[in-house]
Amino acid sequence: MFTDTMTTPAGNLLIQATTQGITQVDFIEVDQAELRPSELTTRCKKQLQQYFEGKRTSFDLPLDQQGTTFQKSVWHELTKIPFGQAVSYRDIADLLNNRKAVRAVGAANGRNPIAIIVPCHRVIGADRTLTGYAGGLQRKAWLLKHEGIAFKNNREDRASAARDSRQSDLFST
Repeated sequence: MFTDTMTTPAGNLLIQATTQGITQVDFIEVDQAELRPSELTTRCKKQLQQYFEGKRTSFDLPLDQQGTTFQKSVWHELTKIPFGQAVSYRDIADLLNNRKAVRAVGAANGRNPIAIIVPCHRVIGADRTLTGYAGGLQRKAWLLKHEGIAFKNNREDRASAARDSRQSDLFST
C-alpha cells in the first residue's frame, strides 16, 4: 500500500493506493501517516491540487475501489456527476433503476472511501438541503461552494428564519 498526504484549503487529505489504483482519499485531522508515496499518489496529489486551484474539473486516475457490488455501482454513478452539478439520493437510485434503494444509496454514498475524486459531496437532499458527509458538513459546504453549487444549509436557514421572526415581532409592537 502506498500512502501520501497533502494539505488543502478544505483540510488535510490522506491518499492511499495499490499498484492497481487509488483506494482512499480521506480527510484527516492529524497527519500521522507513515509516508510511502508512489507515482500514482503523486499524480493524485497533483490533480487534487489543480482541483483546489480551480484548474481541474474532472480526474483521470485509476481507482481500486473495495466494496460490495451495490456500493461500487453507486460509486460508479457518482463519478458521472459533472463538476458544478448536484443530484439527490433518489436521482442515483433512479439511475440504478431501483427507486426503492434511496436509503441504500445514501449508505453507500456515506461509505465512499475516495472523497472528491468520487464526488459524493455532490449528492444533496432533493430539496437542495445540505445532507451528511463523512468529512463533515463544513467541508461539504466548502466543496459545493468551490464548485459553484447552490444548496440550502438547514442550520443557517433556520437561524435566519428565527432572526426574521424576531425582527418581525419587534416591528409589530
